Amino acid sequence: MTHPTKRVATVLGARPQFIKASVVSRALIHARRELGHTIDEFIIHTGQHYSPGMSDVFFETLDIPQPKYHLGIGSGSHGQQTGRMLEAIEAVLDAERPDMVLIYGDTNSTVAAALAAAKLHIPIAHVEAGLRSFNRRMPEEINRVVSDQLSTLLFAPTETAVQNLAAEGIVKGVHKIGDVMLDAAIYFSSKARSIRNGCTPYRYMVATIHRAENTDDRSRFLSVLSALVTVAECIGLPIIFPTHPRTRQRLQHWNIPLPECIDLIDPVDYLEMIALIRDSAMVLTDSGGVQKEAFFLQRPCITLRDETEWVETVALGWNTVVGVDASAAAAAAMRYLTNPPTPPGHNPFGDGMASKRIVDVLVHFQPH
Repeated sequence: MTHPTKRVATVLGARPQFIKASVVSRALIHARRELGHTIDEFIIHTGQHYSPGMSDVFFETLDIPQPKYHLGIGSGSHGQQTGRMLEAIEAVLDAERPDMVLIYGDTNSTVAAALAAAKLHIPIAHVEAGLRSFNRRMPEEINRVVSDQLSTLLFAPTETAVQNLAAEGIVKGVHKIGDVMLDAAIYFSSKARSIRNGCTPYRYMVATIHRAENTDDRSRFLSVLSALVTVAECIGLPIIFPTHPRTRQRLQHWNIPLPECIDLIDPVDYLEMIALIRDSAMVLTDSGGVQKEAFFLQRPCITLRDETEWVETVALGWNTVVGVDASAAAAAAMRYLTNPPTPPGHNPFGDGMASKRIVDVLVHFQPH
């Protein structure tokens, strides 16, 4: 049985979105080839992550369809970047007139696509809707709130996300579908290849730091690095640190030396990152995606932020939020070593079938 053709424009710009889109794009292709659902997806890549190590490599390793449009926006202030994206995305959507715009997460690419689609009266589907840190100083929080308010379909990963939306009066079009990052972790974990840089499994830690709140202020950045060094020295394990371009630029600009226990390496692709996390003793990060990947792979996590959107990982004992407090980070690391968390009986992020549920909703969606 065939169905009327629907055209979906997927807007991507940053590493976490490439990962999420890989499993949804695969599900869309399966629905078209195997089930007779005629959904045609085309990808608009804003270029928010524009270096090959942060962008091209993910399309290659995750087998994501190549973008039909590559906008090449690049970096800039939030206003500059979002404004250029809005103008460029609007032009593409006006020419293509898709039936739906599919957006992911909380980046400037996300909110620019939501604004462009809403002003052209094109329905919006937001994957990872309902996340809240309740910290409006975070640009990501602004992007989430605006995108959710404009979306027609809101794909919430957890019950907490559903409740966050309800508290803001958003109940129509909300679907709790699970977390597409769990889909990706399950699918790709068996394909992940190790790059442990000579480290013995479970005898090293992994760190990622990239958020503006941690890297743009020199004093706070130094506190973050101090926390990493303190943890490494306290428990006697080195840290492998795949370094985001922003973070490396700050290290160079402020001429900050790091001790040998911190092993700076270039950004890695998703499969390499999964292997690094899987084989580590624990993870230190300010990334929302890495917090979840650690949880999915059952590695303890220390979050170097003042809050987290992924409160479920904290409630289940796999994640400790320490801000930039070096002593709190060291105490959390020691606790994980002496009293490891236990695998949860129930996964609040679903069963690894979120991408299939998204496609099912898209297939049956009828705009009013």
